[in-house]
Amino acid sequence: MTGMTLTSRLASLADLEALKPLIAAAIAENQKGFLTPSQIASSDAIMGLDTQLIEDKTYFVVLDDGQIAGCGGWSRRATLYGGDHSAGRDAALLDPAKDPAKVRAMYTHPAHTRRGVGRLILSLCEQAAAAEGFTTLELMGTLSGQPLYEAYGFVVVERVEDARGGAPVPLVRMRKAVTS
Repeated sequence: MTGMTLTSRLASLADLEALKPLIAAAIAENQKGFLTPSQIASSDAIMGLDTQLIEDKTYFVVLDDGQIAGCGGWSRRATLYGGDHSAGRDAALLDPAKDPAKVRAMYTHPAHTRRGVGRLILSLCEQAAAAEGFTTLELMGTLSGQPLYEAYGFVVVERVEDARGGAPVPLVRMRKAVTS
């Protein structure tokens, strides 16, 4: 971690070509040890970037000394998880007085894991959601992401499996009260 300088900015559509291989590497590598190879392959059907987040200006890019190390965001919309290619997305706006903001599409490049990238994204999401009046965050996490989310204060509220990609992929729905 010595010498590492993390910075962040809002993502733009111009970042898509750089984000696609980062997301693919994160799905393929960061889930090893948590999922079987067939579950990792199935993850491609249910994970990925929802460009609505970029258009809504709620998606962040984290850079480590100028190199993209991770990405992630939050949403004021109803969709809990899934990328542009995933079925069942819901663009309905949430009510901050009663609905939790959704933390979405968090990915860290395998070469940058366990260096604060994910924690920075969570902090940015929490601050931005709080600024819009949200009092709770919710996410659908992977088993590989669960330790980070728990360390940040999220608690498991439901365990599910998503088999849209073939092999059932275990996921954890988690919530956290906003403290920012």
